[in-house]
Amino acid sequence: MENRAQDRDGAVLATIRELCDWAGRDVVDVGCGSGFHLPQFAQTARSVTGVEPHPPLTRAAAHRVRDLPTVQVLRGAGERLPLPDAAADLVHARTAYFFGPGCEPGIAEAMRVLRPGGALVVVDLDATEAPYGRWMCADLPHYDARRAERFFADAGFGLRRVDTKWVFPDRAALRAVLGIEFGPVVAERAFAETAGVVLDVRYRVHTLVKPFGLTPAAAWRPS
Repeated sequence: MENRAQDRDGAVLATIRELCDWAGRDVVDVGCGSGFHLPQFAQTARSVTGVEPHPPLTRAAAHRVRDLPTVQVLRGAGERLPLPDAAADLVHARTAYFFGPGCEPGIAEAMRVLRPGGALVVVDLDATEAPYGRWMCADLPHYDARRAERFFADAGFGLRRVDTKWVFPDRAALRAVLGIEFGPVVAERAFAETAGVVLDVRYRVHTLVKPFGLTPAAAWRPS
């Protein structure tokens, strides 16, 4: 329900395709969860690998793509990807692990498994934009959205902001998803402040391209 409601028009995926089209290429989806995005990548990719650390989600993702011969799901973490060097052209991570300072090992791992010219694309929710960002900051008072942006900029990532709509079939579904996104107090506040069944939510798409001419170990190091 949550994934189906989010970004109903596919604006984030369209932005990623514009920045680094994966048609005919090898894709790795880090923190793939239950595998919602794997079939979308598989429509045009040469191969797709989902990596997920939590066994129940790994099993759910494997079940989702059981009839897609070009897709595999592996258990693993973002800082220790179960893949060889130079195995991918696109590493995609959406609202998983990469939240700014502290994710340096994951960036280094993505650079290791990318081929030269390949890209790491990190998608996160833009907590600088209301109303979702206001609720997110209330729910996660330790999270500093501006600091996260500075981290990615200092690490050499490009940034694209993407406005999306989350569309729910009814108010009960909206309330249920807000209950997944936030703790009980903030979720009820968000529900009360939302009229109807549509939420405007902005994402940030951070992109880092692996340079040519560097060995995997030297491709990226934190500054």
